[in-house]
Amino acid sequence: MTHVEPTAAVMHDSGRDAAPELAPDAVPELAPVKLGRKRDHSRDPEILQAAIDVLAETGYDRMTIEMVATRAKAGKATLYRRWASKSDLVIDAVACMKAAPGPGSTASLPDTGTLRGDLVAMIRPHSIQDNEKKLKVMAGIVSLLAHSPELAAAVNTAIVEPRVEINRRLLQRAIDRGEISADVDVEGLALISPSMVAYRTLIMKQPVDRAFLLGLIDGVVLPAVGLQAPGGERAEA
Repeated sequence: MTHVEPTAAVMHDSGRDAAPELAPDAVPELAPVKLGRKRDHSRDPEILQAAIDVLAETGYDRMTIEMVATRAKAGKATLYRRWASKSDLVIDAVACMKAAPGPGSTASLPDTGTLRGDLVAMIRPHSIQDNEKKLKVMAGIVSLLAHSPELAAAVNTAIVEPRVEINRRLLQRAIDRGEISADVDVEGLALISPSMVAYRTLIMKQPVDRAFLLGLIDGVVLPAVGLQAPGGERAEA
C-alpha cells in the first residue's frame, strides 16, 4: 500500500479551529471597573423630616416629591435615587418619627408617687404639640393604611405604640407600689387615651388640649382602676 503524506493544505485545515497558545507572560488586560459614586445618606434625616412636615400639612394625596425636595433644599434626583416612589419615602419618614423612650428605660418618665400625678405630668406643651403633629400625619395617610401593611406597621411603631408603652409602664408602676390592683387590665387601659385622642382628632376634628386630657384622666382612666381625682372632681394636680 502506498503511504500518502498529508498535504500542507490539509495540515492547515486541521488546525483551523485550534486556539492559539499564549506565551506564559502574555496575560490579557482587563478593563478597569468603574465604580459609581457612593450614596450619601447624611441628608436623609433632613429629607425625612421635610417629608413629615409636608405630609402633616397637605396629606398624602396632595404631597409631591417636589414639595419635599423644596422643603429639604435638595434636588428631586437626590430623592428619587434614595426612594423609588412617594409611598417608599412616606414609609421611611413615618418609621423614623421620634419615638418614646425604650421599654427598658423609665429615666425620662415622671415619678410623682401617684398614677394621677404621673399622667398629669405627661401633659406638657411640647408633648401635646408633638402628639398633634403625629395625628395630623396619621390623618394624612389614614386612607392608605388598609392597603399598605408596611405603612400600617410603621404608623403603629412610631405613633401609637410609644404612647401605649408610656401608659403601660405608668400603670405597672402604680401596681408595683400597691396603688391599684394587680388585676386591672393593663393592656386595655393603656389603649384608652391613645384611642380616644385619635378618635377626637381624626373623626371629630376637635383639638386635643390640656382640659380634654385632664378630663380623660379623671373621668375615664382613674375610675377604671378604682381611683378618684382629688376631691372627687376633675382638679389640677
